[in-house]
Parts: sequence; structure tokens; C-alpha cells
Amino acid sequence: MPSEPIRILVIDDHAMIRAGLAATIQPEPDMTVVATASNGKEGLEMFRQHRPDITLTDLKMPDMGGVEMIRAIRAEFPSAKIIVLSTYQGDEDIYRAMEAGAITYLLKDMIADKMMSVIREVAGGGRPIPPEVAQRLTDRMFKASLTAREFDVLQLVAAGRRTKEIAAELGISEETVQGHMKNILAKLDVHDRTEAVAVAVRRGFVHLD
Repeated sequence: MPSEPIRILVIDDHAMIRAGLAATIQPEPDMTVVATASNGKEGLEMFRQHRPDITLTDLKMPDMGGVEMIRAIRAEFPSAKIIVLSTYQGDEDIYRAMEAGAITYLLKDMIADKMMSVIREVAGGGRPIPPEVAQRLTDRMFKASLTAREFDVLQLVAAGRRTKEIAAELGISEETVQGHMKNILAKLDVHDRTEAVAVAVRRGFVHLD
């Protein structure tokens, strides 16, 4: 057991989850929760203030989302060790979090058994990837990526916008929107907008909640 406990920052927009994680961690003799935060901006400030050994964070948060916060922390503190705890299971969610700089990704329905061992392994320099997460990352590697503009178009389609509205909102022509949509359908291997939105939600390109 290390002489100094592993210092942990917990970030989640739900107070009960923050309290639950803290209550789970605190009895561990080699761990301590040094701070909690309820959104990405607050999480970034708490990281700057406390410089934790491990950061546990959700992805869906107000003000600044988890992916943006991870990217900001890692840009400022390249050695930061961040573990994502999320209900999002889509391969795109996982890919974006890892690309931003997360060390690993845990699904909230499996953290009870694995969280403590993962925290210790990450604190020791490891990079444990649960099999379920590894499989989704592998699947993602063999799928075509959307461009930033295609991503914008897909989000607006999921929000119910029509071609004319998307064109006006993005400042592009309707023909350009249609071209992007054609590419999106091909990359997602679907035939129409409804299918595209369903696949986008399942994979984590967009969230309707």
C-alpha cells in the first residue's frame, strides 16, 4: 500500500452519484476524495486547484461536457489520469473520450465490481480497458468517420431540422446539405434519415436526452 493515498476528483452532474461514488471510495484505506464537481467547467477548476492523481468523470454534463473537459485538462496537464464513468455505451462516445485523453472508460452498470481495481491500476501507470469497451473500440476502428460538417448536419437532422433549415443554420446551400446527407447515409450504412438518426443515437454520435 502506498504511503500516500490516491487523491481522487469526482465529476458528475448528479449530486446523488457524486455522493455515492465518494461514499464508495472513502472507506478504502489507500484512496481519498479530494474534491467533487458538478460540471466540466467546475471540474477543470477543481483539477487546477487540487491536481488529483485520478479524475473520475461522467460525459454528459452542463456548461462543458466531459469530452471537452478531458481535452482541456490534458492540454494543460498532459500527465492527467482520467477515467470516464458513463451510461453512454456507443462506440463513438467511447472513441471520442479516449481520443480526448481519457485513460480508460467504464460503464456505470459495471463499476461496482471493477472501479477500485481500475483506479489502483491507473494510478500505478496501467491502462486497463474492460473487454466490453475494447470490443466497441475495435468495432469503431473499422467504421468510416464523419467529418466535422457531416457531424453538424447529422445533429441537426436528429433535432428534426429539414434540409432548408439546416442550410440556413449552417450557412451552406441546400445542395451541399444533400451532399453531406448522402455521405452520412453511406458511412452509417443506412437508407434514409430515420435510420441514420437511429444508428447515430445507438453509436453515440448524437444524444436525444
